[in-house]
Amino acid sequence: MCGIVGKFSLDKRPIDPGLITRMAVRLSHRGPDDEGYYVSGSIGLASRRLSIIDLDTGRQPISNEDGTVWVVLNGEIYNFVELRAQLERWGHRFRTRTDTEVIVHLYEEKGPGLLEYLRGMFAFAVWDGRQRRLLLARDRLGEKPLFYAHDPGRALLFASELKSLLVDPDIRPSIDVAAVDQYLSLLYISAPASIFNEIKKLPAGHYLTCTERDIEIHEYWDVPLPPEGEEDRLDEERLRAQVREAVRIQLRSDVPLGAFLSGGIDSTTVVATMAEDLGPEVMTCSVGFPEEGYNELAYAHTVAASLGSHHRSRVVGPPSRELIERLAWHFDEPFGDSSAVPTWEVSGLARERVKVALSGDGGDELFGGYSRHAIERWEHTLRRCGRVASWTLARVAAALPARLRGRNALTRLGGPPDQACAMKFQFGSGAPRLKARIYAAGFREEIAATDPLTRFKQAYARAERVDPLNRILYVDLKTYLADDILVKVDRMSMAHGLEVRAPFLDHRLVELVARLPGRTKVPGPATKPLLRAALDGRVPRTAWDRPKHGFTAPIGRWLRDGLRDCVEERLFSRSSLGRDLFDPTSLRRLWEDHLTGRGDHAHEIWMLLMLETWYGSHARARAAA
Repeated sequence: MCGIVGKFSLDKRPIDPGLITRMAVRLSHRGPDDEGYYVSGSIGLASRRLSIIDLDTGRQPISNEDGTVWVVLNGEIYNFVELRAQLERWGHRFRTRTDTEVIVHLYEEKGPGLLEYLRGMFAFAVWDGRQRRLLLARDRLGEKPLFYAHDPGRALLFASELKSLLVDPDIRPSIDVAAVDQYLSLLYISAPASIFNEIKKLPAGHYLTCTERDIEIHEYWDVPLPPEGEEDRLDEERLRAQVREAVRIQLRSDVPLGAFLSGGIDSTTVVATMAEDLGPEVMTCSVGFPEEGYNELAYAHTVAASLGSHHRSRVVGPPSRELIERLAWHFDEPFGDSSAVPTWEVSGLARERVKVALSGDGGDELFGGYSRHAIERWEHTLRRCGRVASWTLARVAAALPARLRGRNALTRLGGPPDQACAMKFQFGSGAPRLKARIYAAGFREEIAATDPLTRFKQAYARAERVDPLNRILYVDLKTYLADDILVKVDRMSMAHGLEVRAPFLDHRLVELVARLPGRTKVPGPATKPLLRAALDGRVPRTAWDRPKHGFTAPIGRWLRDGLRDCVEERLFSRSSLGRDLFDPTSLRRLWEDHLTGRGDHAHEIWMLLMLETWYGSHARARAAA
């Protein structure tokens, strides 16, 4: 696991080694163990290393035998043992025992086609000196990030985190107002966009090639989309075997490893499977809050006791002003998912004992764990009753109280199916109301021609022939998982120098589950029956057989109490970003309604607080540059 950076000068100007060093220093938290550089003419590569595999000889960048191909890697290639054996049979000589070196030799054999052989989480860059070509690639599901900035005819820069690109004085970032609007709809900004017009994210499952003449981006993998009625038949034993194999291959490590354990279905499945190989050597950890309804530590303790893991837990309080600023610095752009706070805390707790932790991330998106999945299926059933019936139900819903449970689902029946699906990914039902309430006229006009839900609609259209449940799972995997969940886990864990691995995102397991009929994943109101069946008898049902809770935080109380002054200062400052975007009277009323209890606007206020905290840190950084 590392942080990687690089620059390719397209006009053949020599690369400044000092610039590459400064870019890499910005990522020292991602790689506190080592650093390495390759600068030659118009190419510069650097790596900050968190040593996991081959602690002694695995320094990057790494080259082939004659020094014509160089690589820097962020992530892990889990099947490197098998790949190395094959490459040695083909005549390649290895100088290290690290997984990174297989990429160099596999590139010599396959070029960009090497990606189909890799099993892991990764973002990497390969410099081909003979062809003067730079290859950038990102793993299939988007576990590892990769940002880039392309100035045609001058340079291409890349980095694991956006902050490294801003070190280059040639990058003059301007805020993308459409990205701000998307953030205020979703709590995050989805790829390929970033908060800045000049910087993009390489989407998951894609690679980029750049020469001095041009740049090309290609998709090399996608989630399988079997047409409805042509799915594979469920084989529960095969599924369980694939889960076991996905966990087992991710246990490869030369340093201590453990797991996050909430006591929910996903993390419990991962830890129970780890215990089959490691026995009582498994180290687990969990965090909770003192507020009632935000503490699942008892469930985690039950699972840990039944599996015999070495378990540690911690009750944590509200975030300080300083922590909020640190979160904004690590995310590099506005990120409003409040579960970043407990993710920060559990990552810090895990890092006290281990350098690698397995997690249950991806279980909900793969097996159908969110309420929106069952709702989408229900809406699809109602639409089959006919357009008139759907329209009538939508008209009835419009007359119901705004906060009545089920009203939003009925209202969506009156619109296009792609819009109805996409709207489920907005933060609750509050985004449209918030924007209607606080957007200033000028901002509203500026973003009038943009649609923050475009990426969701594109994914929905791509899965046209798929059954309704698999269709929304596809949308989830391509959007929310990649751009919210995995961003949160990567930044919060790497802030502590911790590598997090997600066995449910092993692409072979994803492909197997994606080909199953939707009815096997969400046959009714109970979520994830496939995982429930696999757990039954292995861990007490009292621990995991309960309604989904989620990794949530009591932000409403935090904002009214310890963070009140922070909100006042950031949201209503004369230098705030919101002065140009929001109506000040409406914004003040929103805040006062929350303070007095007239409305619960916790997510809205937290989202605005993180926006202004990011903007403040960005403005200070640019002023100091």
